[in-house]
Amino acid sequence: MPELPEVETTVRGLALHLENRTITAARTARPDMRRPFPEGLGQALVGARVTALGRRAKFGLIHTDRDQTLIFHLGMSGRWRIDPDQPDRHDHLLIETESNRFALNDPRRFGWVDLVDTAALDAWPSFVTMGPEPLGPDLTAAHLRAALAGRRQAIKLLLLDQRIVAGLGNIYVCEALWRARISPKRAGGRVSLAALERLVTAIREVLEQSIRDGGSTLRDYARPDGELGYFSTRFDVYGRTGESCRREDGGHIARIEQGGRSTWYCPVCQR
Repeated sequence: MPELPEVETTVRGLALHLENRTITAARTARPDMRRPFPEGLGQALVGARVTALGRRAKFGLIHTDRDQTLIFHLGMSGRWRIDPDQPDRHDHLLIETESNRFALNDPRRFGWVDLVDTAALDAWPSFVTMGPEPLGPDLTAAHLRAALAGRRQAIKLLLLDQRIVAGLGNIYVCEALWRARISPKRAGGRVSLAALERLVTAIREVLEQSIRDGGSTLRDYARPDGELGYFSTRFDVYGRTGESCRREDGGHIARIEQGGRSTWYCPVCQR
């Protein structure tokens, strides 16, 4: 599934070609993806000028001068194609401006879009209970300490809870915990303030590095320009079962299952 860096990379790529452009055509190739397309979507978009693009957690945001925002989620394999050479049967939403064409392509159709009033964006159901953005100023060690106080659940699983931190996914939680030298099995309420300070720094560093690298490109993901991200070549723990820890501490990367998902960590340096 495209994670936060992949969505951020997508938004930045779209912004280069879509921001301050007027939408001249918008049409859907089918009535739905994971969810039905909003009624009257084409009418709402055609003639609107895109004023800005943004991201909330793993959702992309396309703001227009009609005080409406198109929200998109890439699901498992979705991506935007810019000026595609040929149409594709998995292009489900097509948008045109005076200079470019954009196709929301999703072979598995787990992605979806919605159209909401921009003023009501914070009240959109998926956003109401979300925690702070991991790259924003509100993610602090103090916030984590308060959110994790008394929690016996493993820190790895708590970090995947969107109510605690918005947008963190499995890959980057594994990587950040390794950088912070925190065991993914440690109870959230037992992580010290000093360790949480390291964790906040690690979360920001790993996400920012992945964004610079264009994402991780697992399975079907690609950037809007078709290029592949290469952060996956830098993984310190994710998917490296049995390999030596990069800290050269004598440890080997172990894989365990937590909450039905795989976790990778070094049992020697993550305690």
